[in-house]
Amino acid sequence: MTQKRVSFHTLGCKLNFSESSTLARQFERGGYTRVEPSEACDVAVINSCSVTEHADKKCRNIIRKIHRRNPNAIIAVTGCYAQLKPNDIAEIDGVSIVLSNNDKGDLYQRVVELADKDKTEVYGCDVEHLTRFFAAYSSGERTRSFLKVQDGCDYKCAYCTIHYARGASRNIAIEDIVVEAKEIAAAGQKEIVITGVNTGDFGRTTGEKFIDLLRALDSVDGIERYRISSIEPNLITDEIIEFCAASPKFMPHFHIPLQSGSTEILGKMRRRYTAERYRDRIAKIRSLMPDSFLGVDVIVGFPGEGEEEFMQTYRLLEEVGASFVHIFPFSERPGTPAVSMPNKVRSGIATERVARLEELCGKLYREFATKYLGTKRPVLFESTDREGMMFGYTDNYLRVVTRYSPELVNTITEVELEHLDGNGDIHCRIVG
Repeated sequence: MTQKRVSFHTLGCKLNFSESSTLARQFERGGYTRVEPSEACDVAVINSCSVTEHADKKCRNIIRKIHRRNPNAIIAVTGCYAQLKPNDIAEIDGVSIVLSNNDKGDLYQRVVELADKDKTEVYGCDVEHLTRFFAAYSSGERTRSFLKVQDGCDYKCAYCTIHYARGASRNIAIEDIVVEAKEIAAAGQKEIVITGVNTGDFGRTTGEKFIDLLRALDSVDGIERYRISSIEPNLITDEIIEFCAASPKFMPHFHIPLQSGSTEILGKMRRRYTAERYRDRIAKIRSLMPDSFLGVDVIVGFPGEGEEEFMQTYRLLEEVGASFVHIFPFSERPGTPAVSMPNKVRSGIATERVARLEELCGKLYREFATKYLGTKRPVLFESTDREGMMFGYTDNYLRVVTRYSPELVNTITEVELEHLDGNGDIHCRIVG
């Protein structure tokens, strides 16, 4: 009997990646073979994103492409777009199952129980019923695992649909997360990226604190590196920064969203900090971990953003020494307060501002990376052989490249950083 094949198409954030990996393990335990997204399959799972209209469009295009390539396959769609617009997705030819975020953990069982592929089953729920927590972490060939510790968000920023797509902030207990971390360690992965929708808000369900979670994970044997995927500026406390600085396992790498360098625009966005508070948090990090990599999210073209407000963002990114900037042109999302705000920014102006920030981003990254040329840093090497070369990341998240050597895979090795190439990768020499 031929084994059934399942493919996964994951859009959006690291949280989706961890959930897709967990779903894949369920299918594999059920006898399925996981295949690449481009291969023929019997079941195709799409874990969708809805952060922008572009993300919605990308999901629709993937569904149509899969159906053309695999007309007899079961297509199951879950994730944030499926949560927000289940009926729109159900109308696309080829879709068999549309599953809410609340029921994502039941996806494998829904596929098994599907009686009629030609009749679309929709399992939707409103935001008030998004209460379950789907525990998840990624596994496979990679040397790092994305560990989900939190879901949902209570912030309701003016531009964002995440609260409606993921529900209120919730989590499982620290002791249960530690069990998952030990499973990751037992599988041989050495690095964990702690992830969630609003990661630093961990503890709403259990009354625990994020700092207590960090302390518990720090004691897990076998995990040598931790990174915090993203944390809000108002939630990264002195206590968290000081703990990360003192721990040899927590890397000097932070992803702290800014969105705007204008306190006025931040207020309109309903963010919970000012530009000055953001400066203060980065200054605290730099004082204790001066080598830290700083990833930043920025929204360009939010209603009311004039040239001066944009330049406040530009100058703040320069001032704090952002290492990398994720730039998002403002995208109107139905049902959010920002849709009805006055003083919209013309698309041509927003596009021009995005280009200016992209140029700045390249300049800031090169400046950050160049500082470390000629120095020695520890690198965790990955397993992929790309035309005879292999890649890895330093403790402060610089990507390095060297000739492929099997004995380096999944090892933390000291290297000397030699030169930066046109792709932003640093070529290195093995020294330890």
